[in-house]
Amino acid sequence: MAMPMRFDPLVDLDGIWTTQLAERYLPLPELPDARYECIDGRLVMTPAEVGTNSYGEGKLIRILGPTAEAAGFYVYGQVNLTFAPQRWIQPDVTVLHDLPKTDEEDRWIPVHLCTMAVEFISPGSRRQDFVDKPRRCAEGGVPYFMRVEISRRLRHAAVELFALGKFGGYDTVARAVSGERLRADAPFPIDFDPAELLP
Repeated sequence: MAMPMRFDPLVDLDGIWTTQLAERYLPLPELPDARYECIDGRLVMTPAEVGTNSYGEGKLIRILGPTAEAAGFYVYGQVNLTFAPQRWIQPDVTVLHDLPKTDEEDRWIPVHLCTMAVEFISPGSRRQDFVDKPRRCAEGGVPYFMRVEISRRLRHAAVELFALGKFGGYDTVARAVSGERLRADAPFPIDFDPAELLP
Protein backbone atom coordinates (compact mmCIF):
# COMPACT_ATOMS: atom_id res chain seq x y z
CA MET A 1 0.00 0.00 0.00
CA ALA A 2 1.34 3.42 -0.97
CA MET A 3 2.11 5.93 1.75
CA PRO A 4 -0.38 8.82 1.78
CA MET A 5 1.16 12.08 0.65
CA ARG A 6 1.66 14.61 3.42
CA PHE A 7 -0.03 17.99 2.94
CA ASP A 8 2.53 20.77 2.51
CA PRO A 9 0.90 24.23 2.28
CA LEU A 10 3.96 25.72 0.55
CA VAL A 11 3.65 23.18 -2.27
CA ASP A 12 -0.04 22.37 -2.33
CA LEU A 13 -1.29 25.97 -2.09
CA ASP A 14 1.29 27.49 -4.44
CA GLY A 15 -0.48 29.86 -6.80
CA ILE A 16 -3.77 29.88 -4.88
CA TRP A 17 -2.83 31.61 -1.62
CA THR A 18 -5.42 34.02 -0.25
CA THR A 19 -5.81 35.97 2.97
CA GLN A 20 -8.23 33.25 4.13
CA LEU A 21 -5.67 30.49 3.57
CA ALA A 22 -2.99 32.63 5.21
CA GLU A 23 -5.20 32.94 8.29
CA ARG A 24 -5.37 29.17 8.47
CA TYR A 25 -1.79 28.12 7.67
CA LEU A 26 0.56 31.02 8.47
CA PRO A 27 2.96 31.47 10.06
CA LEU A 28 4.52 28.12 9.33
CA PRO A 29 5.83 26.47 12.52
CA GLU A 30 9.26 26.00 10.98
CA LEU A 31 9.41 29.63 9.75
CA PRO A 32 7.69 31.71 12.44
CA ASP A 33 9.77 34.87 11.91
CA ALA A 34 9.63 35.02 8.11
CA ARG A 35 7.92 37.87 6.30
CA TYR A 36 4.96 36.50 4.33
CA GLU A 37 3.81 38.46 1.29
CA CYS A 38 1.65 37.29 -1.58
CA ILE A 39 1.53 38.31 -5.23
CA ASP A 40 -1.30 36.87 -7.31
CA GLY A 41 -1.66 33.77 -5.15
CA ARG A 42 2.08 33.05 -4.92
CA LEU A 43 3.56 33.27 -1.45
CA VAL A 44 6.86 35.14 -1.10
CA MET A 45 8.83 34.58 2.10
CA THR A 46 11.88 36.51 3.23
CA PRO A 47 13.81 36.41 6.50
CA ALA A 48 13.62 39.20 9.05
CA GLU A 49 15.55 42.32 8.07
CA VAL A 50 18.97 43.24 9.44
CA GLY A 51 19.02 44.83 12.90
CA THR A 52 20.12 48.22 11.56
CA ASN A 53 16.97 48.45 9.43
CA SER A 54 14.80 47.46 12.36
CA TYR A 55 16.36 50.23 14.44
CA GLY A 56 15.83 52.72 11.60
CA GLU A 57 12.19 51.70 11.22
CA GLY A 58 11.52 52.33 14.90
CA LYS A 59 13.33 55.66 14.78
CA LEU A 60 11.43 56.76 11.65
CA ILE A 61 8.12 55.99 13.35
CA ARG A 62 9.17 58.23 16.26
CA ILE A 63 10.32 61.00 13.89
CA LEU A 64 7.21 60.99 11.67
CA GLY A 65 4.69 60.22 14.40
CA PRO A 66 4.09 63.66 15.98
CA THR A 67 3.59 65.67 12.76
CA ALA A 68 1.69 62.85 11.05
CA GLU A 69 -0.69 62.48 14.00
CA ALA A 70 -1.13 66.26 14.26
CA ALA A 71 -2.24 66.21 10.61
CA GLY A 72 -4.71 63.36 11.25
CA PHE A 73 -2.61 60.41 10.06
CA TYR A 74 -1.69 57.16 11.83
CA VAL A 75 1.86 55.77 11.68
CA TYR A 76 2.10 51.97 11.86
CA GLY A 77 5.01 49.56 11.68
CA GLN A 78 4.75 46.49 9.47
CA VAL A 79 1.20 45.56 8.42
CA ASN A 80 -0.48 43.33 5.84
CA LEU A 81 -1.30 45.99 3.23
CA THR A 82 -3.91 44.23 1.11
CA PHE A 83 -4.75 44.95 -2.53
CA ALA A 84 -6.94 41.87 -3.10
CA PRO A 85 -7.44 38.53 -1.31
CA GLN A 86 -4.60 37.06 -3.42
CA ARG A 87 -2.24 40.06 -3.10
CA TRP A 88 -0.68 41.69 -0.05
CA ILE A 89 2.67 43.16 0.95
CA GLN A 90 4.23 44.14 4.27
CA PRO A 91 5.76 47.62 4.15
CA ASP A 92 8.29 48.35 6.89
CA VAL A 93 6.35 51.46 7.97
CA THR A 94 2.80 52.30 6.87
CA VAL A 95 0.96 55.63 7.22
CA LEU A 96 -2.84 55.46 7.17
CA HIS A 97 -5.29 58.33 6.72
CA ASP A 98 -8.13 56.31 8.24
CA LEU A 99 -8.29 53.54 10.81
CA PRO A 100 -9.45 50.00 10.00
CA LYS A 101 -13.13 49.60 10.84
CA THR A 102 -13.25 45.86 11.64
CA ASP A 103 -11.00 43.17 13.08
CA GLU A 104 -10.69 41.76 9.56
CA GLU A 105 -9.52 45.13 8.20
CA ASP A 106 -7.13 45.46 11.12
CA ARG A 107 -5.52 42.13 10.15
CA TRP A 108 -5.63 42.72 6.37
CA ILE A 109 -5.42 46.51 5.99
CA PRO A 110 -7.13 47.63 2.75
CA VAL A 111 -4.87 49.64 0.48
CA HIS A 112 -7.46 52.43 0.20
CA LEU A 113 -6.66 53.37 3.84
CA CYS A 114 -2.96 53.91 3.07
CA THR A 115 -1.39 57.31 2.41
CA MET A 116 2.28 56.28 2.44
CA ALA A 117 4.24 53.04 2.47
CA VAL A 118 7.90 52.97 3.51
CA GLU A 119 10.48 50.41 2.43
CA PHE A 120 13.87 49.99 4.07
CA ILE A 121 16.52 48.46 1.86
CA SER A 122 20.09 47.41 2.47
CA PRO A 123 22.74 45.67 0.35
CA GLY A 124 21.44 42.31 1.64
CA SER A 125 17.77 43.08 1.10
CA ARG A 126 18.39 44.03 -2.54
CA ARG A 127 19.29 40.39 -3.19
CA GLN A 128 16.39 38.86 -1.27
CA ASP A 129 13.47 41.25 -1.88
CA PHE A 130 11.44 39.69 -4.67
CA VAL A 131 8.42 41.99 -4.34
CA ASP A 132 8.48 45.30 -6.20
CA LYS A 133 6.73 47.31 -3.49
CA PRO A 134 6.80 50.70 -5.27
CA ARG A 135 5.14 49.18 -8.31
CA ARG A 136 2.49 47.40 -6.25
CA CYS A 137 1.74 50.53 -4.22
CA ALA A 138 1.53 52.70 -7.34
CA GLU A 139 -0.86 50.20 -8.94
CA GLY A 140 -2.91 50.27 -5.73
CA GLY A 141 -3.12 54.08 -5.76
CA VAL A 142 -1.03 54.73 -2.62
CA PRO A 143 -0.33 58.49 -2.90
CA TYR A 144 3.20 58.46 -1.39
CA PHE A 145 6.08 56.03 -1.12
CA MET A 146 9.31 56.44 0.83
CA ARG A 147 12.47 54.41 0.31
CA VAL A 148 15.18 54.33 2.97
CA GLU A 149 18.61 52.81 2.40
CA ILE A 150 20.96 52.28 5.32
CA SER A 151 24.55 51.01 5.35
CA ARG A 152 25.71 50.38 8.91
CA ARG A 153 29.28 49.68 7.83
CA LEU A 154 29.57 52.96 5.91
CA ARG A 155 27.53 54.95 8.49
CA HIS A 156 25.39 56.15 5.60
CA ALA A 157 21.65 56.65 5.19
CA ALA A 158 19.66 57.91 2.20
CA VAL A 159 15.94 58.67 2.01
CA GLU A 160 13.81 59.36 -1.05
CA LEU A 161 10.16 60.44 -0.99
CA PHE A 162 7.94 59.80 -4.01
CA ALA A 163 4.46 61.01 -4.93
CA LEU A 164 2.08 59.28 -7.30
CA GLY A 165 2.28 61.02 -10.67
CA LYS A 166 -0.38 61.56 -13.29
CA PHE A 167 0.85 58.60 -15.37
CA GLY A 168 0.44 56.09 -12.54
CA GLY A 169 4.07 55.83 -11.43
CA TYR A 170 5.97 57.60 -8.68
CA ASP A 171 7.81 60.91 -9.11
CA THR A 172 10.59 61.97 -6.75
CA VAL A 173 9.47 64.76 -4.40
CA ALA A 174 12.51 64.98 -2.09
CA ARG A 175 15.74 63.14 -1.37
CA ALA A 176 18.54 63.48 1.13
CA VAL A 177 21.58 61.61 2.42
CA SER A 178 23.30 61.67 5.80
CA GLY A 179 24.20 65.25 6.73
CA GLU A 180 21.37 66.74 4.66
CA ARG A 181 17.72 67.28 5.56
CA LEU A 182 14.80 65.58 3.89
CA ARG A 183 12.06 68.20 3.69
CA ALA A 184 8.54 67.95 2.33
CA ASP A 185 5.16 69.56 3.06
CA ALA A 186 3.05 66.58 2.03
CA PRO A 187 1.50 64.26 2.96
CA PHE A 188 2.37 66.07 6.24
CA PRO A 189 5.39 68.16 7.29
CA ILE A 190 8.58 66.08 7.06
CA ASP A 191 11.99 67.43 8.12
CA PHE A 192 14.84 65.21 9.32
CA ASP A 193 18.43 64.21 8.60
CA PRO A 194 18.66 60.58 7.39
CA ALA A 195 21.62 60.14 9.72
CA GLU A 196 19.08 60.18 12.58
CA LEU A 197 18.01 56.70 11.45
CA LEU A 198 21.44 55.17 12.16
CA PRO A 199 22.06 53.37 15.46
